[in-house]
Amino acid sequence: MPFEPEAIAASEKRDTAAGEQQRANPHLDNPHLAFPWLRTVAILVLFGVAFGYLEAAVVSYLRTLHEPARRHFHPNRPSGELFPLLTMEQLRAAAPEQQQTLFAEIGREAATMVMLAAIALAVAHNARQWSAAFAIAFGVWDIVFYAGLKVLLDWPASLFTWDILFLIPLPWVGPVIAPVLVSIAMITGGIWCLWRESVGRPPRIGRWKALGVMLGALVIILSFTVDYRNIMAGGTPNPFHWGIFALGMGIGAVSYGRAR
Repeated sequence: MPFEPEAIAASEKRDTAAGEQQRANPHLDNPHLAFPWLRTVAILVLFGVAFGYLEAAVVSYLRTLHEPARRHFHPNRPSGELFPLLTMEQLRAAAPEQQQTLFAEIGREAATMVMLAAIALAVAHNARQWSAAFAIAFGVWDIVFYAGLKVLLDWPASLFTWDILFLIPLPWVGPVIAPVLVSIAMITGGIWCLWRESVGRPPRIGRWKALGVMLGALVIILSFTVDYRNIMAGGTPNPFHWGIFALGMGIGAVSYGRAR
C-alpha cells in the first residue's frame, strides 16, 4: 500500500500522544487509580454530622451547668440569650469551679480542630486534598452543630441570633448566619476541589491566590473578633461588622475561584 508508511507514522503519533496523556492522567483507563471523591465526601459528611451532633450535646450540658451563675448576675436575662458574658471576676465570685470548666472548654475547642484536621488527613493524598477535606468536614460539623442545638435546646431563635463562635485566642462572636455562610462556602469549595482532583484537573492555586484565600480568612476572623474587648468586659455585642465580613468573603471567594 503506497500510504502504509504514513498510516504507520500517524498511528505511532497517536499512540505517543495517548501515552503522554495516560502518564499525565493515569486514572483515565484505570478507574481503580482515580481519586474516590464521592466516597471521600460521604466519609467527611458522615463524620461531620456525627461530630456536629456530639458538639451540640456537649454545649447543651455546658449551658445547663453555667446557667445558675448567669442567673445570679443577670436574673432578667431572657432564656437562651448568651450575652452579656460573665467576666472572670464574676466567675470567681459566683462559681470558682467553673473557671476550670472554661479552661477545659478552650482545650476542647483545640481538640475539635485537631480531630477535623485528622479525618481530613486520613482521606487525603496531598496537601490540596487535605485542605479541601478539612473545609468539608468543618463546614458540615458547624452547620449540624447549630441544627443539633435547635433540636436539643430550641436555640438559636433565628439565624440572626448572636453566638460565641470560638474562644481561641480571643472570643469570636457574631450572628449564627455568618459562620453558616462561611461553612457553606467551605463545603462548596472543598467539594469542587475534590471533584477536580478526581477528573485529573486539580485546581492550581498559586502563591498569590493562596495568600488571597488566607487574607480573606483573616478578614473574616477580624469581623468576629473586633469587638472582643467589649465582650470580655461583660458588654452586649455591638452591631456586627457586615462590611468587614463581606470583604473577607469576597477576597477569599475571588482568590479561590480564580484557580485553574
